[in-house]
Amino acid sequence: MVDHHWLTWMGGPHGGVYAALADVLNWFGGPLGAVLPVALLLLLIGRRRWWSVAYLVTAYLLGNVVVVQVLKHLVDRPRPAHPLVRVDHGSFPSGHSAGAALLVVVVGAVLVPAARRRSWWLLGGAFILAMMWSRTWLHAHWLSDTVAGASIGAGAALLLWRAFAPLLARERISRGLPGDQDGVRRRHFGDVGSLEQRVDGVRDLSG
Repeated sequence: MVDHHWLTWMGGPHGGVYAALADVLNWFGGPLGAVLPVALLLLLIGRRRWWSVAYLVTAYLLGNVVVVQVLKHLVDRPRPAHPLVRVDHGSFPSGHSAGAALLVVVVGAVLVPAARRRSWWLLGGAFILAMMWSRTWLHAHWLSDTVAGASIGAGAALLLWRAFAPLLARERISRGLPGDQDGVRRRHFGDVGSLEQRVDGVRDLSG
């Protein structure tokens, strides 16, 4: 019911600045959606951040390829009538939304320092919502397709980030990069035994 009401609101007219924005986002989820992850991969390889490379590749293979494509074939949901862009089979879930959410989380995990992540999440959240809007405005997906896609992309990236967190923290320390506060706390408190050492760790964090 909500899907049909939302699609009615997205009825048009389909022109002007909204059409230009939707076309850009559609292109971003297509050719550019493949270019950016590859560029990020090459950047990480160039910096020899091998655990970040492993996290990126695993997240994309699991979230954006395995889960999304398997669900598309299993659910095989028809798309809305008369989509305004070329689409493939299966409406559920939205691959564009999944890719956008996954990219936001992965970039935040491997490139954005912890102190700046709040701003990044706000910017990334706005980008994900814009992508979800564009897919429904173009009649390429139902609203629930985009919600599911964004949830899958972000969820896969977050779960794998948690799994890779100790390795990524160790990599940041070895490469001399700004670390997460949690990683700093683990570094100070995880392997120390005396109270004096713990106090010194607290002073380091506060100073």
